[in-house]
Amino acid sequence: MSSVLSQTTFQSLRFGLSPCPNDTYIFHALLHGIVPAPAALRPHMADVEELNTLAQKGQLEVTKLSLGAVTEIIDTYALLSSGAALGWGCGPLVVARKGLTPNDWKNATVAVPGLLTTADLLLTLHGGFQGPRREMLFSDVMPAVARGEADMGLVIHEGRFTYEKLGLIKVLDLGQWWEGEFHLPLPLGAIAVRRDVPLALARRVQSAITASLAYANAHPDTSHDYIRAHAQEMDESVTRAHIKTFVTDFSLDLGAAGRSAIEHLVGRAADMAGKKLPAEGLFLR
Repeated sequence: MSSVLSQTTFQSLRFGLSPCPNDTYIFHALLHGIVPAPAALRPHMADVEELNTLAQKGQLEVTKLSLGAVTEIIDTYALLSSGAALGWGCGPLVVARKGLTPNDWKNATVAVPGLLTTADLLLTLHGGFQGPRREMLFSDVMPAVARGEADMGLVIHEGRFTYEKLGLIKVLDLGQWWEGEFHLPLPLGAIAVRRDVPLALARRVQSAITASLAYANAHPDTSHDYIRAHAQEMDESVTRAHIKTFVTDFSLDLGAAGRSAIEHLVGRAADMAGKKLPAEGLFLR
């Protein structure tokens, strides 16, 4: 275990979240003292790939991360049952300036929002995309494709609802592919707690996230200004669609179906990387 982990006293917890509407919706009440926090929380808001990288280094006690990054951090973090982005009809999209056939996919250059994202993992698991990948911020992917700097782009977050504004065409819905292939809901992101955080405290964090989302669902307008302050896309209808798509019943509690979906995805990623899942399991006990 790294020195970063051994120096923490847990008087406060660094809490990683993305600026995306689903995260700001879920965590608003918790981060603004509307529901009780189990400890002093120090928010660190960043693009999800930055959060993935920080998790690789063990620098955040609690953080949102991509399921695509889990094989890199499974010995250091356990996944919580609350706060996840998981469901049906929520998958990343592959877009292009013109219609491309599967024959074109193999060697095409794809702009991707990070090599640790679940979207990139799904692209790899699909197997039809063998060409070079260009990493960039998720917000830069669609403009890069529109300018002809990449043949295709891997679209996540609000881009699912806005790609047509840039004249782009959907080539493949990786969520539909996943659902058709495995008959499971698609897990995209989850909340993870570092394994050196005391179990009782970690469980209180999990309960606090559930309470924060329950409050958001009961009072959906309360977080409006906070969501708007951090959203990439200013269209209110896009924000509402984003929250409806990525905040689901699984976000309150993964349940058996959500855990099974995550275990399947992470298990396939681990097999591909030649790694074994930890004996204590993926999830907080």
